[in-house]
Amino acid sequence: MAALAVLIPTLLLAGCSGSSGSSSDAARVSAAQVTLTPGDGAAEVPAQGGVFAQVRAGRLTAVHLKDADGHELAGAVTPDGSKWSPTAKLLPETRYTLDALAVDKDGLQAAKHASFTTFVPKNTFIGFYNAVDRSTVGVGFIVEIRFNRSIADRAAVQKAITVTAKPAVPVAAHWFGDQRVDFRPEKYWAPGTQVTLALNLKHVEGAPGVYGTQSKTIGFTVGRSQISTADTDADTLTVVRGGQTLRTLYISAGGPGHSTYDGIMVISEQDQVTRMDSHTVGLGSEYDIPAVPHAQRLTDSGTFVHGVYWRSPSVFGRENTSHGCIGLYDAAGGYSGSTPAGWFFDHSMIGDVVRVVGSSGDAVAPDNGMSGWNMSWQDWQAGSAQ
Repeated sequence: MAALAVLIPTLLLAGCSGSSGSSSDAARVSAAQVTLTPGDGAAEVPAQGGVFAQVRAGRLTAVHLKDADGHELAGAVTPDGSKWSPTAKLLPETRYTLDALAVDKDGLQAAKHASFTTFVPKNTFIGFYNAVDRSTVGVGFIVEIRFNRSIADRAAVQKAITVTAKPAVPVAAHWFGDQRVDFRPEKYWAPGTQVTLALNLKHVEGAPGVYGTQSKTIGFTVGRSQISTADTDADTLTVVRGGQTLRTLYISAGGPGHSTYDGIMVISEQDQVTRMDSHTVGLGSEYDIPAVPHAQRLTDSGTFVHGVYWRSPSVFGRENTSHGCIGLYDAAGGYSGSTPAGWFFDHSMIGDVVRVVGSSGDAVAPDNGMSGWNMSWQDWQAGSAQ
């Protein structure tokens, strides 16, 4: 508040003073009457409209609104100097002090002090993130945050989330609707990169009257580079690590009417054994397999690389028979590491890339799992709120 640059002086208001001034000086009381809203000791003060200082028979010369850490909020005074209001919103669940100084027409000063606390939000939001602290992931890992409420002020929420890398590379955000934001670099992470996700959402207003509650930091490491290519025409899965081919496996991909998605997908989940029920992916009663071994999720919509023990070994490498998944020959139980599915499971990690190529599959959507690599860097950056 440039117009109110005068600092509040030390006020000698104590009753037992050793002042040597004359009795006539002590009798001179400022005509300025300062009023603070809210009053001292108030609670549940709103973020806007509930705080101001005003004066009668004088003009304000300094007003300071500070939180408990000493951070000062900006404000503005009316042209006649009679009223001051903050120009920024107050944070919830915060203690503030408000000090105001005014002078009357004779230059005599009057001061007022108040301390108060702000409201406790009734509506809050949190972000559910896919990064695991101290984990190691593949080079295709995309940081994904899903919110439990719709976010109206995406810019404010995005500003409160940072994803940083060491060695440093630019990392950009992309919003998929109003409840999900993903973060990735332009190209796959370099092996050995240390990545830190910081959620500083506490007190951030994501929508009118809806505030964040999280202050959380998560760190993870990018491991070796493994990029596998599934060719649904050749019925092969070629596993390449660090530029060297480890192995080529025979697969059985999506059959007629259920082609496997084409494009870049990333392993987001690994289950030694899981149940697969066609009802959960909108395919009615097509199948219900209670113990699918070595299942590794590629999309939110239900695409997996998984083991298959209920078909003849002769199918793999020759015929596409699945409902969209990539099948590898396996034994029941998910215990064997010597089967093709077991070997691939043991040699994979969350964040590894599986690229599917073929002649019949539809392109996988960028928001279907960690499939944002199918979007150009320019288009990805265009989805940022900042």
